[in-house]
Amino acid sequence: MTGRSSILVAAALLVAATVLHILHAVVFRQARDTVFYMTLDIAFLPLNVLFVTLVLDQVLTARERKERQRKLNMVIGAFFSSTGYDLLRRLAPVAEERRDIAEHLALDLTWDGPRIRRAIAWCQGRTFTMRPEPAALAELRQFLLDQRPFLLNMLENPLLLEHEVFTDVLWAVSHLSEELIARQDVTSLPSADLKHLAGDLERAYTRLQVQWLHYMIHLRQDYPYLYSFAARTNPLRPGARVEIEE
Repeated sequence: MTGRSSILVAAALLVAATVLHILHAVVFRQARDTVFYMTLDIAFLPLNVLFVTLVLDQVLTARERKERQRKLNMVIGAFFSSTGYDLLRRLAPVAEERRDIAEHLALDLTWDGPRIRRAIAWCQGRTFTMRPEPAALAELRQFLLDQRPFLLNMLENPLLLEHEVFTDVLWAVSHLSEELIARQDVTSLPSADLKHLAGDLERAYTRLQVQWLHYMIHLRQDYPYLYSFAARTNPLRPGARVEIEE
């Protein structure tokens, strides 16, 4: 509803109320009662405004926030399905602490919410040492080159403005992609350049782990069947199998 139409509707309602009150006074000849009830209605008006502006507005805002979060989780799910899971698999062997990672992040169907949150705290308190091999870098470069259009489209999504953590993940992955793609040959880089790339790999890897675990909490709470598949295909657990076993 535009501003002009809102004014017209408000004016029409005000005129209608005035006419009805006058009609009531003329027909029933009880102007004193009409004024009394009209004053009573006006006295309750602040309470009505309070209810509409505070209580009802809060309810609607909460529903809108929940709907935006649902849509954002769909975007995050699309990212992991297209890029995130494969990237975690490719980065896991590059980390020197891969055994510790496999132990602390071996999420499976038995994990509950508190255990996942403990894993998040463990990730956030660690700095991983990345030792990229030339062949692994070359494969990673080609993978990110193939994923570049998808990552650019993700960064243009306006929903991401409301999720700083996931935006940081995308920036870290996009920066790593740009660094690798800008190098024509990643199989013969000097040690100083490899050290620089190791920092970019560590940044992207840590942020990916934390965001993935947060996403697992969401799936476990709202979509158990999706959580079951994600837990069975955990990219950080060696030997993870999608097949369900006894």
